[in-house]
Amino acid sequence: MAIVSVEAIPVRVGVKPLEEEYGLAPYRSNHDAVKERDRMLIRIETDEGIVGWGEMLVAMTSPEATKAIVDHVIAPELIGREVENIREFIDSFYFPYTRIHPYLGAVEMAMWDVLGKQLNTSLSTLLGGRVEDEVPVAYCLGMLDSERSKEHARFAVEAGFRALKTKAGPDWRGDVERIRTMYEAVDGELDFRLDPNQGWSFEEAVRAGAMLEDAGVYLQYLEQPCRIDTYGTYEKLRNRLRTPLAVNEDTYFERNFSHLLRQDAVDVGVIDLIPAGGLLRAQDLAANAAESGVSLSHHCGFDLGIKTAAMLHLVATTPAINLPPDSVYYAWDEYLLEDSLELSDGAYPVPTGPGLGISVDEEMVERLRVDA
Repeated sequence: MAIVSVEAIPVRVGVKPLEEEYGLAPYRSNHDAVKERDRMLIRIETDEGIVGWGEMLVAMTSPEATKAIVDHVIAPELIGREVENIREFIDSFYFPYTRIHPYLGAVEMAMWDVLGKQLNTSLSTLLGGRVEDEVPVAYCLGMLDSERSKEHARFAVEAGFRALKTKAGPDWRGDVERIRTMYEAVDGELDFRLDPNQGWSFEEAVRAGAMLEDAGVYLQYLEQPCRIDTYGTYEKLRNRLRTPLAVNEDTYFERNFSHLLRQDAVDVGVIDLIPAGGLLRAQDLAANAAESGVSLSHHCGFDLGIKTAAMLHLVATTPAINLPPDSVYYAWDEYLLEDSLELSDGAYPVPTGPGLGISVDEEMVERLRVDA
């Protein structure tokens, strides 16, 4: 069964405002405030009329640039190929000066979707079989004042979540106070994750972590506090803090992550199947982490239902991903699936249908499409 068409479709979807139940907008980090998000959908079709879907971020905020890579670099190599030759296709690209992984990750997702539909088999089965039928996720929260953060922490507990991830910014003392306030508000019923997105210096990370420890607040992990090019930082941080250290952006570069594993510098990796280059390469990262005794979670970059479904299949079939993945799927204004994924007690069921197990609403896709 050969692939006959590849289409990159940019869409823009709004995020529910904070005042609504499960609303998060504006979702503030140290580099932006999200009220809506552009995403790139990948639609492939075979000579038998089977359609598969993938999803990725819009690279460098440019739908035009992202679509151009898919149209002019990926599609010419994919059209005419047999859909089951996934590993061969992914490994066939070599561009030493350009990072192609995210584009391949989205296209690989669509190939798995087609293959599962052809074989009438779920992606979980193709990946080796699931070990769980539902996946608990972490509630995600942008930077708010302490009072509003406290309210969201209480809501997260009531909704059944067991972990809460919040962003951090230039005011690390304020971040420490927010975490302390939330921790006290829920009487320790939530595990907290703090993510400065590489925004802290080594000194700030040490002081913030130590202040939380002194207050009796032990994070599930402190995620990527320092830049990925500050070599040796995480080894030093791990010697100074009891707080588990996680890296996210470092896992997007497999050699960075491998180095940190060899140096015994981190406790957690927050991987993402798109920058990893697809599901197969995400499983490779998971195997390396498991061999080093490092825990794993999965990142969320404001993922729509297509990528969220793929993430659920990956987590359900990969025991090395032993911490709840991040998710903001519940916060979208609209859903691109005919039947949206249903959150229950802080967890999503793993789709059971063929391929990704979801049906994309193509009329809604057209309504949300943006120019490229």
